Amino acid sequence: MTTTSDFLIIPIGGDVIDRARADAASGSTSPVATLTAAGGEPLRCCLTNASRGDTIILFNYEPPLPPSPYQERGAVFVHAAPCRPDLDPHVYPSEWRGRAQVLRAYDRRGWIRAASVHEGTAPEEAITAALADPAVVELHSRNVAYGCFMFSVRRADV
Repeated sequence: MTTTSDFLIIPIGGDVIDRARADAASGSTSPVATLTAAGGEPLRCCLTNASRGDTIILFNYEPPLPPSPYQERGAVFVHAAPCRPDLDPHVYPSEWRGRAQVLRAYDRRGWIRAASVHEGTAPEEAITAALADPAVVELHSRNVAYGCFMFSVRRADV
């Protein structure tokens, strides 16, 4: 099922991913690990799941927020090689439908306004409801069990 929306799904920026890939390739002292996927790892570069045997990297990522007590850093997976994602920012990632997620709503200060869990069956409805608060400027979708960042969401008209 593909549903277009009035919001934008925003993966981790290509420049951040390129730096992590370069660190992995160079053997940098940055905490980056190159792994062989077991399959199912959520890839933040193309917003899909890894296939068994894919070469992936795991690195620390801090989603951009204004300086606030709510800034977090956590581990994320991406393909080890550029995957040239062809993402429609108006469409929820199809492979992640049915995956429960936490939505954290942030205001201009980078403070959490609200948080909710959706079961993945109607993510557009959950996102639309979270963005209904005019003080919310950005949402972060996060893994329920591990708390790791998946992607951010902003209104399309901003």
